[in-house]
Amino acid sequence: MRAQIVIITDASNGIGRLAANAVAQSGHTVYAALRAPAGRDARLAKDLQACAREEGIDVRPLELDAASQPSVDQAIGRVVAAHGGIDIVVHNAGEMAFGPAEAFTPEQFAELYDANVLSAQRVNRGVLPYMRRRGRGLLVWVSSSSAAGGTPSHLSPYLAAKAAMDALAVQYAFELARWGIETSIVVAGAFVRGTGDFDQARAPADAARVAEYDAGPTAGLADQSRAAFFHIVPGDADPGAIAGAISGLVDTPFGERPFRVHVDPGDDGAAVAFGVIDRVRAEMLHRVGLPDLLKPASRRSSS
Repeated sequence: MRAQIVIITDASNGIGRLAANAVAQSGHTVYAALRAPAGRDARLAKDLQACAREEGIDVRPLELDAASQPSVDQAIGRVVAAHGGIDIVVHNAGEMAFGPAEAFTPEQFAELYDANVLSAQRVNRGVLPYMRRRGRGLLVWVSSSSAAGGTPSHLSPYLAAKAAMDALAVQYAFELARWGIETSIVVAGAFVRGTGDFDQARAPADAARVAEYDAGPTAGLADQSRAAFFHIVPGDADPGAIAGAISGLVDTPFGERPFRVHVDPGDDGAAVAFGVIDRVRAEMLHRVGLPDLLKPASRRSSS
């Protein structure tokens, strides 16, 4: 396979950083998206560049704020100007939250939805015109097993946003298939170490309602839910497995990439649930005479 031009959103976090290195190790050019590589993310940008030099790989910091359409468009434009196109986008941007659902304000729910869903929509609107014009491309979505598997409580804003993102990925897959653009969804389970998810999770803004939950019949439930993750997820589970799955998808030839890849050390049942959900969706497309939407068409241009 020829070297690919790859953008990974939110490469400042554990999964994004690991994925950038893993993909680049296979000889691809990786643009690691950071919100402000010349500002607050300057240290991260320097670390990325230093690591790339040491390992002899091509990882480049890219200023891209997925919360801003102009920033996204400018970043995509710079990459296209340098290479003539973009082969792969990895939708890794996201944010976690932990606490009683009622204690999160509607504004917080909206912010979590923006971080996990609208960020991908902005990037798609920036990159897909180029991919459609060339008749090729790959979107890799980092989803969550929580969208279909079993999970403890206190993750409502995150679960709701990830379920929406997964549904969006499925619909994009159908709508882009005839354009020759592939979709693969990496269904990531919980990892208690190495991602920073629980340590950096957003807390509810309404402290008074949190206190009511902590003093009522749900007293202690937050700690129980957090402990449940540490109980079912092996302590040595390596989030590098997610990066490896992403790298494997990048290296897989067109037409052979799986629609979903599960990386779930806690085995919360998402593989079974998504298996049923995706089968039902496929059966519906067959029933209505649209089975070609299940596989990307080969319509690559010479440009």
